[in-house]
This record gives sequence, structure tokens and C-alpha cells, in this order.
Amino acid sequence: MTERELAEVGIHRIPIPIPFPQAGGPVNVYAVEEGDGRLLLVDAGYGSGEATAALAQGFHARGRRFDEVSRLLVTHGHVDHYGGGRFVEERSGGVLRALAHPADIPKIAEEGWHWSEVAPHYGAHLSRLGAPAQVLAVIAEEAERAFRAERLRAVEPVLPGERLKARHLDLEVLHMPGHTPGLLCLYDHRHRVLISGDHLLERISPNPLIELGPDGQDGFFRPLVAYLDSLARTRALEVDLVLPGHGPPFGEHRRVIDTLDLFYQRRQERFLSCLSAGPLTPYEMATALFRQLRPGDVFLVLSEVVANLEVLEARGLVERELDGRLRRYRRR
Repeated sequence: MTERELAEVGIHRIPIPIPFPQAGGPVNVYAVEEGDGRLLLVDAGYGSGEATAALAQGFHARGRRFDEVSRLLVTHGHVDHYGGGRFVEERSGGVLRALAHPADIPKIAEEGWHWSEVAPHYGAHLSRLGAPAQVLAVIAEEAERAFRAERLRAVEPVLPGERLKARHLDLEVLHMPGHTPGLLCLYDHRHRVLISGDHLLERISPNPLIELGPDGQDGFFRPLVAYLDSLARTRALEVDLVLPGHGPPFGEHRRVIDTLDLFYQRRQERFLSCLSAGPLTPYEMATALFRQLRPGDVFLVLSEVVANLEVLEARGLVERELDGRLRRYRRR
């Protein structure tokens, strides 16, 4: 389906530049025509001046205004998807309803948690995984910059199974945890279209990020375990076109899922091989498996390592042990 054909069913894709090369390209904002002539916005892009200018230009090119936006659905609580929300909110004429899954609302809403409150929990946890102090300092600095976006003033919960009716579409809300605990997709059964956010991307695997509980609890969420389950449910859907959070629309969603399954299978085989010589901390595994590891990439890579170890642990192939304050994993 071309961009013109998308427009015929009332969907307009607006790519927005972001400063995160590992994300897979510009983030997509989707403006969906409502039955009353207004707009449902799916994600709001990044909040930088360059990003909001691109969003404004995208609206102008389509002859639309921000005060026509009645609803904003944020697919998940990452800054490149909600960061432009305040910009839209302030230009909507006070009629905007922002929606998100309850699990991700604390990251999106003004009254949610802020990095300064949770930073000590993450620092302590990453230290237990073996990350040295100098690396922790870089992670803290980059996280502070990433979470600096303005939040939305108010966000309402939307739950799986709810339907967002638009002019040509009847979008079912699907909860697909993995990339975040509260990631949402929208699925139109009739047109077999899936707005996937970062749940399903054609050319990259979404990062399964470390997610601690409200009081810093470890084990609160196992992202890759959840993600693989969500992928299996996505495979069962009848989909002709995926509208992803990054990159152009694509088809053959089961082919993409097969590629992801094979990718994780091979990666877990590498992890098991790495543990053949004896127990290792996640940081030791990260430096052994990713030789060009930069300090700024450590959080993403550690998240990837721990997430795959949690899958292997759930399958009974590895187990964790405490060595003083450090956590190590070994093969069973």
C-alpha cells in the first residue's frame, strides 16, 4: 500500500527526525482521520525544535491544523514517541485527550516519575550487573539527557480490547509488552492494517530494556520473555500492512517475525557458548560478546544481555548466583 493509498483510508505518515541512530531512522507520527473531520494522532515524535518543526510542516503539507487533533495515543513511554506531545497539547485548543497504557503512563504524564528519582535504583542495579563506576557515570549522564522532554499534562488510560473508531478504520487496542511494559499497537481487522509502534520493525530488533519496579525492584518485568510472547500473538494476526514506529510501511509480518526469532535463537546460542568457560557477570558477557562496546552503549547492551539471559533462565538453561554483591550467570 502506497502513501497515497494510505491517505485513501485516512492515514497520513509524518516522519520526524530524532538524535538516536540506533532507533532505526526517523520516528513516524500517524495522523488518522476521525469521522467528525478531526484527527487521531498516533505518537507525537520527539520534542526538539527540529522535530516539532517537521511535525508542523507535515501538518501544513496536508492542510491540517493542530487544533483539529482530538485524541493522541502514545504507543509507549519512550521520548521519541511522546516528546512532541506537549507541543501538540499546547496547540490543540484544550480539547486534546492523551491516551496510553497504564503501565507506561508514569513515563509520559507530568505527574509521573522522573529520572532523578529512580537514578539511584538503576545505578545500584547496574553496579550489581558488573558495570564499573566510570561507565555508570556515562549512563547517568545520557539518561538524564534522554528523559529531559516535557511531559503531557494529563494522560488517560486505554486498555486492551478498546476500540478507537475513525473515519475509515475501527482500530482495536492491542497490548504487546516487550519493548516497554505498556506498549500498544492498533489493529484494523477489515483492512488488515497494524500500527505497530516499536513492537515490530522491519530491519532492527527493538531493544528489550531493563525495567525496574516502582521502588527499584529487580524482576519487575522481563522484557524479552514478554516480547517473544507478544511476537507469537502478533504472528496469529492477519496483517497485510504494518505501519511501524520507524521506517516505511512493510508487509509479510510473519517473515519479519521469523527473522527476529532466528536472531534471538542465534544470540542465545552465543551466550550459552560464552558461559562454557564458567560463570560471568552480565557486564563481563557484554564486553566479551560486543568487542567495540562504547560507554554510551552499555545500558542498551547490558539490557540486551540480561534480557536474553532471562529467556535462557526461564528455559532452565542458565541460572544466576551471587558472588558478594555481584550477580553472575552460569550454565546449568
